[in-house]
Amino acid sequence: MRKMFNLFLVGAVVFSSMSSLALAKELSVEEIVEKANLAAYYSGDDGKSKVKMTIIDSQGRQRVREFQILRLDIQNGGEQKFYVYFNKPADVRKMVFMVWKHLGKDDDRWMYMPALDLVRRISASDKRSSFVGSHFAYEDVSGRGIDADTHQLISDEGSYYRIKSIPKVQKGNEFSYYIVTVNKQNFIPVKAEYYNEDGKLIRVIEALEILEIQGNPTVIKSQARDLERGGQTIMEFSDTKYDVGLTEEIYTERYLRRAPSEWVR
Repeated sequence: MRKMFNLFLVGAVVFSSMSSLALAKELSVEEIVEKANLAAYYSGDDGKSKVKMTIIDSQGRQRVREFQILRLDIQNGGEQKFYVYFNKPADVRKMVFMVWKHLGKDDDRWMYMPALDLVRRISASDKRSSFVGSHFAYEDVSGRGIDADTHQLISDEGSYYRIKSIPKVQKGNEFSYYIVTVNKQNFIPVKAEYYNEDGKLIRVIEALEILEIQGNPTVIKSQARDLERGGQTIMEFSDTKYDVGLTEEIYTERYLRRAPSEWVR
C-alpha cells in the first residue's frame, strides 16, 4: 500500500496563479495525490530529524517528549522504514517505535518498552490509536496508504488544491472523510481536516512553520488539534538532514533493544 501524504516532514511555498491553472488542467486527482505523496515522504534517499513534542490537554497541562526520527527509502515512491528513538523524559527514554512500510499489505509496526524489556507488535487495527499519548495517531507518524481511500478534487482555486478522501473501509477510523490542502507548486500537503459521519470537523493537522533544507521544503513545526475532546500536540523539528547514509541494518529487532549510537546520540 502506497503511503498517504502526511504533514510532519513537509512544507509549502506560493505558486503563481497562471502556472497553477495550467497545471490543474493537466493533472488528474490521482496524479496530484501521487505527487503529494512523493513530495511529502521521499525527499532524498533517507532523512533524520530531532523532534520536540509538546502535548497539551484540554485543561492546558503540558507534557514534553523528545525523540529522533530516522527514515530510509527502500524504493522511491515505494517501501520505506522508520526508526523513532525517544530521548526524554526519563519514563520513555530508550523507547523505540519502528515501522516497515509495505505496498499492497498492512505495515509492520513495533514498539520497544525498555522498562519491561518488551517488544510489542502494533496490530493494523491499532494504527489510528494515539501515538505515545499525543494527539497524533501511529498512522500519522508513518503515513496512510493512498490506496486506502477514494479521492476527489473539490477545489483548485488560487495556490492550493483541496482533495476530499473517503476511506474504502470505514472500520477502524474515527473519521468518515478528510480534506487535504496541497500546495500547487511543490505538491506539499499543508493541512488535513477530519470530519465525522455528521460532517462535523473533529480534528485538524497543520504545518505551522516551513523551511527549505537541502533544497527540500520541510516542516519545522506542526500541530494536531482535537476539536471534540480538546487539547493539541505541537511538534518542532530541528537538525533535519537528508541523504545521511542510513542502512537497513538499523531497522531490525537487534536495534530495538540497542539503539545505533552513531545515529541517535
